[in-house]
Amino acid sequence: MAELIDGKSVAEGVVRRVKALTIELMEKGARTPGLAVVIVGEDPASQVYVASKSRTAKECGFHSVQHTLPAEISEQELLAIIGELNADPGINGILVQLPLPGHIDAGKVIQAIAPQKDVDGFHFINVGKLGTGELETAFVPCTPAGSMLLIERVRGKDLSGLNAVVVGRSNIVGKPMANLLLAANCTVTVAHSRTKDLAALARTADILVAAVGRPEMVRGDWVKPGATIIDVGINRIAAPEKGEGKTRLVGDVAFAEASRTAGAITPVPGGVGPMTIAMLMANTLASAYLAAGLKRPSF
Repeated sequence: MAELIDGKSVAEGVVRRVKALTIELMEKGARTPGLAVVIVGEDPASQVYVASKSRTAKECGFHSVQHTLPAEISEQELLAIIGELNADPGINGILVQLPLPGHIDAGKVIQAIAPQKDVDGFHFINVGKLGTGELETAFVPCTPAGSMLLIERVRGKDLSGLNAVVVGRSNIVGKPMANLLLAANCTVTVAHSRTKDLAALARTADILVAAVGRPEMVRGDWVKPGATIIDVGINRIAAPEKGEGKTRLVGDVAFAEASRTAGAITPVPGGVGPMTIAMLMANTLASAYLAAGLKRPSF
């Protein structure tokens, strides 16, 4: 059976390091790292995510600010708040929780965030830095950054000679994941719904990243023996065995099947998920270090 990659444990280690480095930063006379989270409307899932992010920020010793705004707020008013946070020297990271109401242009809001405070890594400047390998100052989207850390725990930092296949080409996960793997000297293929003979391509992968949003699409016979599998998917499906109307969470990989062939695999839940918030904290701390004129810490 494959080794289980424990994202929860790795994420806890990242948060512990963030706490320790926050204390070190303040001992050097720098400001307390500050994270501002902006949420518009009352989407229940967004409320849960935001509460978790704010709680972890406080646990790390950050100055944590939350702006909870009404769903009917105008785009102009939201952009004005972003402008104030950009100008606030006590804020190192700005996160706007998506989705936003339909009358607000999410792209315009994201691009309004100062690149050096864009801890989600969605600003075009950070996208461009990642794409050109400028990792010292780039902010990388949190989910692929966390996924990369899990891969390094299994395979090391230098992935020279390994084939990686990323299934999914989203701007949030697939594309940045491919760029991170390229920077680590992998040979990378980005696959998607229109890829010809996807199963055969997946079988060439020493590292297989599934981020396509289709429950259990990657089957056991898609997996190369000994491969490292990172399952980014999180899908809720019916679970009649638990009772009428019950559901369960599954990834984009058929876990039981793939575990028999893979060398290492992330579970769902408990794999990539916990890494996302941990890397948000790491990005905020990195922003604070750079603002203080210090080299960003590694994780």
